[in-house]
Amino acid sequence: MVLRITFFALMALGLLGLGVIAFSATHPAHPAQVAAAKPVTVRILVATRPVRAGALLKPEDLGEKIIPIPARRPGESLDTDAVRRSLVGAMVRQSLAKGEPVRADELLRPGDHGFLAAVLKPGMRAVTVGVDDVTGTAGLIWPGDKVDLILTETLTAPGLAPGRRIAAETVLSDVRVIAIDQRIVEGAAAGQGARTAHTVTLEVTEAEAQKVQVATRLGRLSLTVRSAAAPTGAPVARATTWATDVSPALAAVARAPSSGAMSIWQGAAGAQEFKF
Repeated sequence: MVLRITFFALMALGLLGLGVIAFSATHPAHPAQVAAAKPVTVRILVATRPVRAGALLKPEDLGEKIIPIPARRPGESLDTDAVRRSLVGAMVRQSLAKGEPVRADELLRPGDHGFLAAVLKPGMRAVTVGVDDVTGTAGLIWPGDKVDLILTETLTAPGLAPGRRIAAETVLSDVRVIAIDQRIVEGAAAGQGARTAHTVTLEVTEAEAQKVQVATRLGRLSLTVRSAAAPTGAPVARATTWATDVSPALAAVARAPSSGAMSIWQGAAGAQEFKF
């Protein structure tokens, strides 16, 4: 009796298995499930606007485009956060049209052999200055931006009025940023102060490079970003800004009438002070 029951139970399980197989064969998986299991498209990076040869890529130059996987050509860059970070600041070897895919083999990245020599215009030099998160405009400067270099110095000559002891002046104007050493900032350990030092490399003439070397010994250097619509190469009126130009309090002290005192000694009688 037990053997007969076991036999019928095995036959029922076998028939159930055959039924499941037959149902799967006649009812294929939903197309959405198949698509989720195997992607058929991919995101690649494209230029959001025309980029001329020799220019340095900025974050706003990079956009995405979704294409079928078979349509992707060798060298076209995938759209990922890591790839975007690696391409910012890279030099474009050939001009890109709007919507054209960004190819890794058509770019020259900072750190690649010959990058500086390829980026610099004929007769120009590369000079590097050290800045911090404040003087470097809080990380908002990108390769390809045009900036002014400002020197702020403290003067210690004897006899200077308080309003003439601190001054600021523009050392260089309308110079191009060609590299930013962001690896020092990104590699900082968590918990470090916000004023992590990094460097900015500028494209300058030989004479301007000498000015920068002197300025680094005189005081603190900072950068200001120029508008993209500002005329390039226009003459700039150089002027010195003194502490009295900024602080009305110091200006009032400078204008206040001076007062003095004189002490007269008369032997052992001691000194007598006269104010005027």
